[in-house]
Amino acid sequence: MNESLKGTVLLVDDDPAVAKVLGALLTQAGLTTHAARDGQEALALLASKPVDVVVSDVRMPGMDGLQVLAEVSRGWPDVPVILLTAHGTVPLAVEAMKAGAADFVLKPFDREEILFTVRKALLRAQGEAGRQQPRSTGGFIGQSRAMADVQAVLAKAAAGTATVLLRGESGTGKELAAKAVHDASPRRDGPFVKLHCAALPDTLLESELFGYEKGAFTGAATRKPGRVELAHGGTLFLDEVGDISPAVQVKLLRVIQERELERLGGTQTVKVDVRFVAATHQPLEERVKEGRFREDLFYRLNVVPVWLPALRERPDDIEPLALHFLEVHAKTNGRPPFTLTPDGLAALRAQPWPGNVRQLQNFLERLVVLSDTQVLGGQEVLHELARQPGLSPAPSLSVPVSAASPAEPQPAPTADSARTLESQRKEMERQAMADALRRAGDNRTLAARLLGISRRTLYNKLEEYGLL
Repeated sequence: MNESLKGTVLLVDDDPAVAKVLGALLTQAGLTTHAARDGQEALALLASKPVDVVVSDVRMPGMDGLQVLAEVSRGWPDVPVILLTAHGTVPLAVEAMKAGAADFVLKPFDREEILFTVRKALLRAQGEAGRQQPRSTGGFIGQSRAMADVQAVLAKAAAGTATVLLRGESGTGKELAAKAVHDASPRRDGPFVKLHCAALPDTLLESELFGYEKGAFTGAATRKPGRVELAHGGTLFLDEVGDISPAVQVKLLRVIQERELERLGGTQTVKVDVRFVAATHQPLEERVKEGRFREDLFYRLNVVPVWLPALRERPDDIEPLALHFLEVHAKTNGRPPFTLTPDGLAALRAQPWPGNVRQLQNFLERLVVLSDTQVLGGQEVLHELARQPGLSPAPSLSVPVSAASPAEPQPAPTADSARTLESQRKEMERQAMADALRRAGDNRTLAARLLGISRRTLYNKLEEYGLL
């Protein structure tokens, strides 16, 4: 991070030593900093001084980092919040990100990592993100027939009110598809509320979905509406709906059928007008047969099923996606434009990308940050592939990539060769999982971030390969 940063950062930490070190680091980078010892002091500073980014510790006496995040989101929605967390509170920080935090950084923090994270948040706060949106229908980028078919189905589904069930692997863009349905629907002016069902235990998930009354449980000091109520007049997106427990499934089924609910600890029936869009990577049909998912709920959700293809099933989309991500991340990181050569593209196309579009995006962001050249050829791509867990140069690309043409027709694989390729792919995946866990010190949240996949996908893969 050689160039000077501009902006004001509010540091919230009850440890004066941490605030002093971090303040000095950010000041050296050209930033103005203010320090607060607790949440109340932080809110007072926000009310009296202009602030571009908040960096807050998670564990603090009184108002903790999650409460600071909630108050900042309510009073200053344009100010991003970065959370500082120790290893033991990583899951808590990840859940806070789902509630709106911009990012989180582990303690003890690395100088380049914290500067990189603050820089991204500053650029987002200063409006750069508004000029980086994809210029394609529904936010999707690609030229493949598979994605054209998906967009056509989503457009038809958006015009009605039927429940939509988005199916596909993690990282294929299910949340983007849900937002596209909402934005193209008659409910576009209503709220778009999302909830990651797999991220919360049953008790929290139930209260998040349906809300609670004052005194419903210890700590319920006031009435709180749930996500279903908050989505009244709009769309509720239930991500990873296949992971909810049977007890919550029963209550969700009633809401979808009757369009009414009761808050936890309450007796009054609340009427709601909500359109449901759900997503899952789980094989719901198998879970129904195993008795782990209610058949009646499955049919209620599966009114308009939409399958999002994996990236390996639409290789023609890798080029437009790569060019888009290179442009976005070059702007975000203050780098000049990048050029991707044909052999660089061939190296990208040779990857299976088990984490799909999300993994490709993360890889290209690292390439932009770490590359010493603006011309990304095969050797530059292969060099970075070799450094990343979960990614490795294909054997055919270990020779000069320019000798191969990505457009050259290849002979169709035989059944034997397909089985061999599949077994090789699984072995590479298993090795990547083990390597990521080793590099992350067995911290599975960090391992998932290194691999560019969700924690849920990581757990499923670890179970599949016997690494749990």
